[in-house]
Amino acid sequence: MRYFLSLFVSSVVALSASAAPPNMVFILADDLGYGDLGCYGQKKIQTPNLDKLAADGMRFTQVYAGSTVCAPSRCTLMTGLHTGHCRIRGNATVPLASDDVTVARVLQKGGYVTGCIGKWGLGEANTTGIPTKQGFDYYFGFLNQVHAHNYYPDYLWRGEVKVPLKNVQEKGIASKRVEYAPDLLREEAIAFIEKNKEKTFFLYYTPTLPHVNNEKTRADGNGNEVPDDKPYTNEKWPQPEKDKAAMITRLDADVGKLLSNLTELGLDKNTLIIFTSDNGPHKEGGNTVEFLQSSGPLRGLKRDLTEGGIRVPAIVRWPGVVKAGTTSDQVWAFWDVFPTLCEVAGAKAPNNLDGISFLPTLTGQGKQQTHDFLYWEFHEGGTKQAVRHDDWKAIRLSPSAPLELYDLATDIGEKKNVAKDHPEVIAKIEEYLKSARTKSKDWPIQEPKKKK
Repeated sequence: MRYFLSLFVSSVVALSASAAPPNMVFILADDLGYGDLGCYGQKKIQTPNLDKLAADGMRFTQVYAGSTVCAPSRCTLMTGLHTGHCRIRGNATVPLASDDVTVARVLQKGGYVTGCIGKWGLGEANTTGIPTKQGFDYYFGFLNQVHAHNYYPDYLWRGEVKVPLKNVQEKGIASKRVEYAPDLLREEAIAFIEKNKEKTFFLYYTPTLPHVNNEKTRADGNGNEVPDDKPYTNEKWPQPEKDKAAMITRLDADVGKLLSNLTELGLDKNTLIIFTSDNGPHKEGGNTVEFLQSSGPLRGLKRDLTEGGIRVPAIVRWPGVVKAGTTSDQVWAFWDVFPTLCEVAGAKAPNNLDGISFLPTLTGQGKQQTHDFLYWEFHEGGTKQAVRHDDWKAIRLSPSAPLELYDLATDIGEKKNVAKDHPEVIAKIEEYLKSARTKSKDWPIQEPKKKK
């Protein structure tokens, strides 16, 4: 009864802001760290548009990606299931299946026009996992995440059709650079909005910035592929750091253009915008995380289950509903997005989701339910697991290793392992771990390989 009362109150708030459910735009950056934006303490990189988005909306300080690499993180986002339950738990070419239920499919059935622009990573061509078979009316971008390393690719996908570009590629590196993929993705996103301005739409915009071109890193040591390093050209920084900063500022400008387009079309006041990142920052392009302080006060980076690998920036703007200029320490994770968007849209979410709607936090109405536990598993180089329970964070670095325990309330940088001081917390988390996951043939629990 309490749930339905909360749903009713939240729905009244949403409908009072507009005569119909709002448009929804979910923007997912690629490898953007918790400390990479000015509104999260960044001092060197210019991000005026995202800083303004935060000033106009709600900035979250305790939001978690679905995983510490892109494919499983995106899978949790689309399916509302954490990595102990979702189909794709690592970076591999395992596609979503025809019986997987995505948030896009539910919104599509609820009357939304749905579009995905950018990096997908949940199904190759000619599989059940492609976006247009998973609830999206329109798709343009990279299906394959390795293909998405390339900022000057020789083709992209529009639906199930390969669209040739003017660039020339040789083993993942462009020998002829004409069309910069993020520019094409931004323009497609804007075109989708303009085409559907008279309808109610859900846009999942997933630019590849600031992910690196790993193939270019192996070739010349600098994988931060960008047309120029403005506005950092004259900085006395290592070139990879100038280029990474330029990629983030370029991402910020692209978001700014999309927001301006919404305003010009008179859609900004009836559009819910969520901006976040798929995991923590990289050090794969000739960069160091320390130079730009991309992890902020957190420890670790992409491929770690420490906070730096999974805690991400998150900003929500919804004029008239979300109070401007607010900061929230409400804890939520990517699998909470599915039920939240469904509640906003007035659509029924599946009953088996791991997620909990955070709409009460956005509206300030109703009682916000919270998770007892959040769970992650990661399988590169052996299985690692992490759990958040209240302010406690537990990490297991291999199946046979003891749990490490950190008190995030006093140790956000996870510097002091206090497992020996809190056996009762360890016991509770160990009990939870017994039922935290379902078996997966693609991602079994495994010990790290021994070095020869």
